[in-house]
This record gives sequence, C-alpha cells and structure tokens, in this order.
Amino acid sequence: MSADRRSPGGKTSADRRSPATPAGADRRSPATASGAGPRPTARVETSATTNRIRVRLTPRSARDELDGVEVLSDGTSVFAARVRAVPEKGAANAALETLVAKTLGVARTRVSVVSGSTSRIKTVAIEGDAETVARRLADLAGPPEKP
Repeated sequence: MSADRRSPGGKTSADRRSPATPAGADRRSPATASGAGPRPTARVETSATTNRIRVRLTPRSARDELDGVEVLSDGTSVFAARVRAVPEKGAANAALETLVAKTLGVARTRVSVVSGSTSRIKTVAIEGDAETVARRLADLAGPPEKP
C-alpha cells in the first residue's frame, strides 16, 4: 500500500494542480495543439557566422529531446527542449548544448548558452555556416505562420 503523499499544507499534487491545466493537458497554444491553424515559429537571430535562438529548457526529463516550438504565456515563441540532466553546476546547460549540437549537426564546441544560465529561458548561440544552421532550425520549427 502506498503512503499518502501530502505537502505540509495537506494538499496532494493533484489538489494543487490548476483547474485550467488538467493532468496531461497540452501546453501548446490551442490552434497548434489541435493541429488546426498555423504553427508558431521561433525567431532566429542570424549574423554572418552565428545564429541565436531562445530555448525553454526543462531539466530532469525522461529523455533528451528538442520538441520544436512552444508559445510562452507572454506570446513569445521559443524552442522547447528537455534534458535528463539536473540543473546543478551547469549540467543541464551542458546537456542542452550537446543536444542542440547533435540535433543541428554541428560540433559541440560551436554551441554555447550565452544568456539565461540560471533561468529556464535561455539564449543559445550556434556558430558555423549561418545559412545551413538557419535552414535546419526552420525545418525543426515547422512551416512559418501565415499572416
């Protein structure tokens, strides 16, 4: 028999869950969750040799994965990533850099977290052939939104 896991306030995790977000609910925008409507696209800042992307990182996940694009509550579109590493001593950031490098087919040393090292929302710089990397990011993000 399992023990009743209650917080000091006497509530279980199911009690604390917001009624607006039931367990297993899709956090993407309603249009993209149902498959109808345009998919959101994340902004990619491109210079001659570097691309910068914003990533929402979820550490302690079941698997390492770049999930495509997610819309934040403020309407900003970011790439969503999950890593198994814990957010201690830069382990999750290093796992994110490795994941992005592997997904985009660039060397691990060409990818770095340039801001947001202690935040869930991070800016990641990818050095190399900017045009090729931008194309791979666009493929990962899906088709662009139609006005």
